[in-house]
Amino acid sequence: MSVSMSILAILDDGPAYGLQLKNDFETRTGSIWPLNVGQVYTTLSRLERDGLVRPAGNGDDKSYQITREGRARLMAWFDEPLEARSPGRDELVLKLIMAVGRKGVSAGDVIQAERKAAIRQLQDYTKLKREADAAANLGWLFLLDSLIFQTEARVRWLDACEARLRRARPFTQRARRAASDREEVRR
Repeated sequence: MSVSMSILAILDDGPAYGLQLKNDFETRTGSIWPLNVGQVYTTLSRLERDGLVRPAGNGDDKSYQITREGRARLMAWFDEPLEARSPGRDELVLKLIMAVGRKGVSAGDVIQAERKAAIRQLQDYTKLKREADAAANLGWLFLLDSLIFQTEARVRWLDACEARLRRARPFTQRARRAASDREEVRR
């Protein structure tokens, strides 16, 4: 939904070709979210089918413009808060879940490696923000702030995971000793 709404928002500024839409989207997002031109044209086809965009100019011109219905849908998107959805699968969360208790894998080492990578990413985002021209693209600054806050939250979550892991180790060690003792009794 966000790509189609973004395309409508760009077209609300004026007619554009598919490649122009791709480039404008990537400029506005600082190329953090690359967009395939094929995806742009597929989305334009759906938007045209739904009556939200139409070809601009004559038949040879493959630029598109937003329709009145498209503008109404765009304004509704801006006006309505997004519904909370079930969380997507986060690969890092799955990685940590699968690392816990796995022989030959240290969940603590996984956490440390991920924290280092997140800190590097945080530094990169902070540098981009420092170098950004505030007057030139406020949207780019919104995106950078979002990425910084998300990365800071990831680091805090990794810290919490590490603390939980430390608290769980004595219990896990006692449980392993008890299981070993039970095994000895059975022999």
